[in-house]
Amino acid sequence: MNGHRYFILHKPINMVSQFVSSHAVRLLGDLDFKFPEGTHAIGRLDQNSEGLLLLTTNKKVTKLLFQGAVPHKRTYWVQVKNKVAASSIEKLAAGIEISAPNGTLYTTTPCEIILISDPNLKLDPAFALHENVITSWLSITLTEGKFHQVRKMVAAVHHKCLRLIRASIESIDLEGIAAGEVHEIEEEVFFEKLRLNAIN
Repeated sequence: MNGHRYFILHKPINMVSQFVSSHAVRLLGDLDFKFPEGTHAIGRLDQNSEGLLLLTTNKKVTKLLFQGAVPHKRTYWVQVKNKVAASSIEKLAAGIEISAPNGTLYTTTPCEIILISDPNLKLDPAFALHENVITSWLSITLTEGKFHQVRKMVAAVHHKCLRLIRASIESIDLEGIAAGEVHEIEEEVFFEKLRLNAIN
């Protein structure tokens, strides 16, 4: 037993995915949970995004999950302004050009995308829209995540991203976890659900 620990967090809006910052922002350490020394986030969600964030004391996991030979699926629930046409969904699913660093363009890898109803989640109450605002929810499943990709994808079909929630990574999801809550998960289950080979 190597003593590593693994956590699932439903990251709320307006919190950065780190424990230390030189800026006056909400940090992971502000949560009502005592993480062990050496805990770090596996990947990140930007400050205005919310949802599933994995944390661990095992420094090898990030490379396995996001830089390994086998791509891993991540599903995002995206609330956008106005109704989304079927033709726009087809364009997004097939791959679409988004801006990349140094003025270049990047064509996204084909992905799974469907219209959904409001997510059945205990969402962060800090976010609210006027009742008259017309919106749509999309479920987008990717195996990559480049250059704020999801926000740029919906912008490329002329929709403003209002809310971005990472719902799952492989078979780990937010079911039963309210915004700001942390659940610990056993190492064996963690690796099995992420389709990773266990490491020491």
